[in-house]
Amino acid sequence: MLQTLVMIPARMASTRLPGKPLADIAGKPMILHVLDRAVEADIGRPLVCTDDQRVFAVVSDAGGEAIMTRGDHQSGSDRIWEAVLKLDPRAEMEAVVNLQGDLPTIAPELIRKSLSTLENGETDIGTLATEILDEDERTNPNVVKAVGTMLGDTSMRALYFTRATAPWGDGPLYHHIGIYAYKRAALERFVRLPPSPLEKRERLEQLRALEAGMRIDIELVDTAPLGVDTPEDLETAKRMLTA
Repeated sequence: MLQTLVMIPARMASTRLPGKPLADIAGKPMILHVLDRAVEADIGRPLVCTDDQRVFAVVSDAGGEAIMTRGDHQSGSDRIWEAVLKLDPRAEMEAVVNLQGDLPTIAPELIRKSLSTLENGETDIGTLATEILDEDERTNPNVVKAVGTMLGDTSMRALYFTRATAPWGDGPLYHHIGIYAYKRAALERFVRLPPSPLEKRERLEQLRALEAGMRIDIELVDTAPLGVDTPEDLETAKRMLTA
């Protein structure tokens, strides 16, 4: 297994759900649920990267590891790279998993699957997707579609990501799941690249990597984890984690 850091970026300034990392779910802040899933995945050193002292204190008091980062980062990728430089200045780590801090119900197996994509020596970045079964999701721009060429029964090489309904015609569409496994060198290259034209147009950061010629492989999984972005999502997570 690759020597891996599992980084969970967390910021309090969510516009749709302010204070999201500390939202209570079944008596525990959401960020601690995500950290628990990272620990259960057992693929490397898990820690929370935050710019807020309250999040840092909650994680530390619970016995987890957290690191303070600057407050001016434009993305979670930039935030975790700052943390990587602090934690691994000698570049001893081989891979970095970027696990979003709003996935409290994610199955540890999905975290492991994201890392497994890097077993192919040609892959720079690994991520996940699942087949869209809900007809409404096919045209929903908030559901990002992954378009790729099949490498086997359960994996693809990414060709594009889009908020549009794509590809056209008969056949499955795939819902992209926003968890990324980077080779350390690939993450360094990625964060040093300027935002690309398609990234800015689609508002999808991963297109920066594709436009720069980086390879993204996608592991196909059975279901997408719940991303908590709204008060309604939070109530759903509460029901799922108290059942």
